[in-house]
Parts: sequence; structure tokens; C-alpha cells
Amino acid sequence: MAIDGEDRSLEDLEDRDDHAEEADADDTDASSGELVEVIFKRNRRGIYRGARELAVAHGTYVIVQADKGEDLGRVGQTGPVLRARRKGKQRKQVLRVASERELSRWRQLRPREDEAFRDFQCRVARRMMPMKPVDAEYQLDAKKICFYFTADHRVDFRELVRELAGVYRTRIELRQIGVRDEAKRVGGIGACGRELCCSTFLGEFAPITSQMARDQNLSLNPSKLSGICGRLKCCLRFEHTFYQRAHERFPKLGSGFLIGDREGKVFRVDFFRDTFALRFSDGEERTIPLEVLVGANGDTGTTPAACGV
Repeated sequence: MAIDGEDRSLEDLEDRDDHAEEADADDTDASSGELVEVIFKRNRRGIYRGARELAVAHGTYVIVQADKGEDLGRVGQTGPVLRARRKGKQRKQVLRVASERELSRWRQLRPREDEAFRDFQCRVARRMMPMKPVDAEYQLDAKKICFYFTADHRVDFRELVRELAGVYRTRIELRQIGVRDEAKRVGGIGACGRELCCSTFLGEFAPITSQMARDQNLSLNPSKLSGICGRLKCCLRFEHTFYQRAHERFPKLGSGFLIGDREGKVFRVDFFRDTFALRFSDGEERTIPLEVLVGANGDTGTTPAACGV
């Protein structure tokens, strides 16, 4: 998704509550089996309760409970690490390991999904509805088709649902998702040259703010900091904790320090080389190793201190 110029502020690219996919629920019932993350088409993920007698490993295809039926997905993570996910209603269950017959049926649904999606696109265009079709997904037992779309606002699609139900003779769900979820489902290549993080390994979206870019001393250029979804890149969060801790060790920009009888002000810090740079009143600049900084009680801070160099 293209960015409309570089005049957009970073705050415009921050996360908002824009109809993201429904959050997973959590189940802390100790009597159930371990939690299992199941990955469906287009990296859609859900967390289910595994039966104690059912041993599943990463990559195993399993049958899970779905809305008034069953669905098929691949096991991702398992174990207590999943309990940190969002809490809510009781989770559905992993029923069994998928058989070859079920896998064959699942593969046969892929062409039908493509046809349903093209039909969905045509019907939306014909009705001139203010929405962008993204994907279509059959439930394994074909008792439900879910059509995904994005839109700037809420859309009244009741008539379209009735029309689709009359054509496909099954339960129809239209789900409005956000632009980050669209990128996750569609996939693509990021500015780094690798597949999108959200469509490969990210299980959940975490909030990304413009302050993370400022903390990392990055150029505040929206076109460089935004991903193909038009929002701030998820990777801004990956190293943010390192920069937060680094800021605690370094003096703040603009703070003054004495070298002999000369006072210089900090105008640049280098977190990787453990140095900071001072600029004196006569324009001279000097790079100072962080380890030689001697302040009150050995701390760095915003108050003038002495540097023994």
C-alpha cells in the first residue's frame, strides 16, 4: 500500500482500533491439555486447547473445533509460552490429527476459495460498495465461507451477505480487518528484502509508536519508517528495549560536561561504540568514550559533570 507523500506525520501511521481480526481468547483451566497454536490459511492463527491424550508437534496438521463445524490447520507453537496471549472467552479444542482424506479435502478447497474470492470482488464492484476485498476462506467442512475486506468506515453489507448465502447455500461471514491484517494475509516483500514479518513469524500485532523511532535516533521520514501496510514497521519494536536501556546509560542531548575548564554540550551519542560527542563554544567537537565519564556518584545525567580525558 503506497504512502501518500511524505507530508504525513508519524502519528498518522501509528496503530489505531481499526477492525483488526478478532483477538484470541485464553483458557487457564488446569484440567485441560496444553495450549496449541494452530496456523490456518494466510497465517491466520488461533490458540486451542489440546487434549492430554493427543500428542502434537510443530508442523502437524490437526482438526480443530470451529463455528458449528470443524476446520484444519497446522500446529505452530505449543506449551506455557502461549498463556501470555490475550485473555477472554473459553478456547475451542484440538480434536484430532488430520487424516490423509481430510488433507485431500482441504487441498481441494483452495481452487474453490479463489473462485469465491473473484465472485466476491465482482459483486462488491457491481454494488459500488466502499470496501476492498482481501481474501476468501472456506471452513474445512464447507459449512462456512469467510470473506475478508478492508474499509475506511463501517459498511452495511447485510444485503450482500444474503446474496452470497443464496449463491453458495452455506453460512456466510464478512469480516472487516485492518490494513496490518491485510498485509499479514496477502504477504509480500519488505524494504529489507525479506518476507514480511507479519506473514511469516509474528503471531500477534503489538502497538508501534513514533516514540520508538525517536528512541532509536532514526530519520523521522514516514516513507522510510512505514511498511507496505502504510503503518509503522513492526521491526521498530524488535530492538526498542535495547535503545531504552542505552538511553539510561548515556547523557541526554544538550546536557553540559566539563573537560578541564571548558564546558561542552552533548550533541550526538553512539550506542554501538559507547561514545558521545561534545561541541564547545568555539565550535570544536570531541568524541568521548562513555567509560571515562565521571559524574556525581559515577552517574550520567543532564546536570554538568566532569570528564576526565
